[in-house]
Amino acid sequence: MKVLGRLTSAHSRIISAIVWLFVGAQTLPDMFFEKTKLNASKCYDTTSDVFVEDYLTYSIIRTMTGFCLPFLITLGCYTHVIMKLCSSRAADTDCLLKRRCLKLLLVLILLFSVCYIPYHILRNLNLWVRVLTKKNQCYSWFNTVYVAHQVGRGLVCLNPALNPLVYLHVSEELSTGIKTLRTQAHLLVSRISLTPALEREIH
Repeated sequence: MKVLGRLTSAHSRIISAIVWLFVGAQTLPDMFFEKTKLNASKCYDTTSDVFVEDYLTYSIIRTMTGFCLPFLITLGCYTHVIMKLCSSRAADTDCLLKRRCLKLLLVLILLFSVCYIPYHILRNLNLWVRVLTKKNQCYSWFNTVYVAHQVGRGLVCLNPALNPLVYLHVSEELSTGIKTLRTQAHLLVSRISLTPALEREIH
């Protein structure tokens, strides 16, 4: 709130450029890791077993800087907004609007956490399993980690599809509008289906 009005469009462009450069610097090393076997019989979304130790180190660093840091910043911003909404007076903020905003923020935080935190943890854990396997160490929980990692990848893909549904569900006005349209459609269908019966009775 304190910086409201102080950030110009030039500041926004500079910040955006810095963020994109930071993201590019994070993802650039991934291009230099081997992604296929020598005979191209197998592809990896991470790297081959030859460089898996180095990739695990890189993945942990990228998780800390590319996920944990932005997540903490986002969580801090959301928490600040929630505190502002909770401390605002009813005269300043409409109670219904405040409740909608709080619900939306809490659901978004929960959804983001459920979809992304397991993915990053299990991704690095799965890489560690590959490191142990390379050292001829085998444990019964390796398969569980692999299956859980695949589930985590699915949750990440599901997140962009769930976000619009969250906005749809949380927005009470939109939900009410949809219910009204559904009722009107039901009445229209009922009238159409009753019309032939009434005509037969008249004739």
